Amino acid sequence: MAIVFKSDPIRGREWARILAERAPDLEFRMWPDYGDPATVRYLVAWIPPRDVGALFPNLEILFSSGAGVDQLDLGSLPAHVPVVRMVEPNLVASMAEYVAMATLALHRNLVDYIGFQRAATWKEIRVVPAPQRRVGIMGLGVLGIASLERLRPFGFPLAGWSRSPKVIEGVTCHAGAAAMDAFLAATDILVCLLPLTSETRGILDASTFAALPRGAGLVNVGRGGHLVDADLIAALDSGQLSGAVIDVVSKEPPPADHPFWSHPRIILTPHVASMTQPATACEVFLANLRRYQQGLPLADVVDRSRGY
Repeated sequence: MAIVFKSDPIRGREWARILAERAPDLEFRMWPDYGDPATVRYLVAWIPPRDVGALFPNLEILFSSGAGVDQLDLGSLPAHVPVVRMVEPNLVASMAEYVAMATLALHRNLVDYIGFQRAATWKEIRVVPAPQRRVGIMGLGVLGIASLERLRPFGFPLAGWSRSPKVIEGVTCHAGAAAMDAFLAATDILVCLLPLTSETRGILDASTFAALPRGAGLVNVGRGGHLVDADLIAALDSGQLSGAVIDVVSKEPPPADHPFWSHPRIILTPHVASMTQPATACEVFLANLRRYQQGLPLADVVDRSRGY
């Protein structure tokens, strides 16, 4: 049985070493040296090759190398091949850590203080106690729930919004389009952790920003396609939003003239909120694969009707 790895080659070499020790029954191959395509049963990829079903006629599982799958054209993939998301402990922990960092940066006016420093201005802003700063997370999957747990000790009032109803202790949960306005009206720092689908594309737009309290902050760690860039700039320039921490953009890296590079109310990071770590990713991959080989259901299979 052969597995082909088509993602970051540096991490791929770590995968090769770990799997050689942990799973010598698997023949590990690195793209583009995939050998005899008829022997390939498993593919780990961020973006699979075109016509993957024709290239690998005996493919049994496609494992995404990341938690997101919006980069995949699910409609073009063989219907009989399950697509599995990567949900591993370090990826989840690093996302929760980043969300906490970004939330605290907005809560403690870091955007302002960076501007003051550049202007050589010694000026203080009165601290707002955490219990008076309401944080709302859009997307209550594994990453959203972990982020809420990481924020809980700070004392923020916490809320969440999702497509379907959820119950999370200590979190005010909202579900469905009808509940969106109430959720936004009670959110001072909005965090987007939604999957990118046809329904959520462009959800961070002028109407969403207008529904937030004036001076709210935004953290986007979902996908660049969630955000309407021009609407964010307008909301920041008008004062409707006070600041934004952006980790994902529609085109990465953004062009040199993109306004996010230089806008004084934006902190921009290069899609680093969460990263899979080869050691734990291999553990999760192998545990899932062994379940499959024992005839048990795979974990974290993508629902193609929902797109995640």
